[in-house]
Amino acid sequence: MLANPVLKDDQEHLPSLLATDAQELAYQLQQHQAKIFPPLSRKTMRLFSPAEAASYIGIGEGYLRQIAKDGHGPDPLANGRRQYDADDMNRIRQALDERNGTPKYVPIRRGAEKLQVVSVMNFKGGSGKTTTAAHLAQFLALRGYRVLAIDLDPQASLSALFGHQPELDVGEGETIYGAIRYENPVPISEVVRSTYTPNLHIVPGNLELMEFEHETPKAMAGGTAESLFFARIGEALTDIESLYDIVVIDCPPQLGFLTMSALCAATSVLITVHPQMLDVMSMSQFLTMTSELMSVVERAGGRTSYDWMRYLVTRFEPNDGPQSQMTGFMRAIFGNRMLQNSMLKSTAISDAGVTKQTLYEVDRSQFTRGTYDRALESMNLVNGEIEAHIRSTWGRR
Repeated sequence: MLANPVLKDDQEHLPSLLATDAQELAYQLQQHQAKIFPPLSRKTMRLFSPAEAASYIGIGEGYLRQIAKDGHGPDPLANGRRQYDADDMNRIRQALDERNGTPKYVPIRRGAEKLQVVSVMNFKGGSGKTTTAAHLAQFLALRGYRVLAIDLDPQASLSALFGHQPELDVGEGETIYGAIRYENPVPISEVVRSTYTPNLHIVPGNLELMEFEHETPKAMAGGTAESLFFARIGEALTDIESLYDIVVIDCPPQLGFLTMSALCAATSVLITVHPQMLDVMSMSQFLTMTSELMSVVERAGGRTSYDWMRYLVTRFEPNDGPQSQMTGFMRAIFGNRMLQNSMLKSTAISDAGVTKQTLYEVDRSQFTRGTYDRALESMNLVNGEIEAHIRSTWGRR
């Protein structure tokens, strides 16, 4: 057994350094957070222009003006124009369906349409995974679906984007770990929270999610788990299945027990990839490992078939020759398993993230108009394509 080493005068004790740095960084981040969002403040969604509102509802802008004049929209401003919030759009959808006598504009699940669970994943950090999950969940909520976002990443960036600071607002047992732990789990409904976006709820994350990675081997070895690890998220979701149309899971950037459980709970999988050689090489190894692990899970009875699986090119720079070549390379290999649209790299996305906002909530006036519009168009095209896959699964156009 090795004795504890004696530090020389010029050596540094790594555990102590890391603990000190972590404490100071957490404090400074809290101070920064307080400046951006004072303790009593709450994040809110911005208002949308008539053109934006019409697009999210799925009607023409002229028709929207007519509906608003009929008393189903917000009151006009002093300049005569109207601005719409998400609740306005929901009310207009309901009014349209009541007027038409058919459920067309309120898009919630009907009949035998099953809950859609989309797991967003990648083994390598920096692939835009959390950015993708956040914008997808918010876009679908703005379109009128009942959406649950689940933050499985211990770094909890998704939670922070949606107004739940992991260090400040999320306590012990308040992540999905509380619902899937092996001893004294709670119903998942107890860890679901609302967000400032109507139709969108979240199960936040924090560092306690790592406990599932540590406890699972012990539970498996001791035979104390009532169900195998890969079934736990799916089983937890059954308790609230009727309350939602779509679940978006932001997976951690590694192939651990949490990721495998998210894959077995999923009905579809979205794999993000940055079109750089090193990232694509890493993805090759990631796909190999995922395939091997899923084969093991399949033999143990886990579900490994999906409604769809797609690759999404993220942080794409169209004028970058090597990136365009790499994207073409992947399209030649994966064919229709690649989404047709790519998520552009944009300062609008990164700058919005500084204040923990998405493109759907940041004010357009803060950016050069062309920069913001290009980024938002790219995001809407990607999310609209994913929505089309979901609707196709339900048998809708």
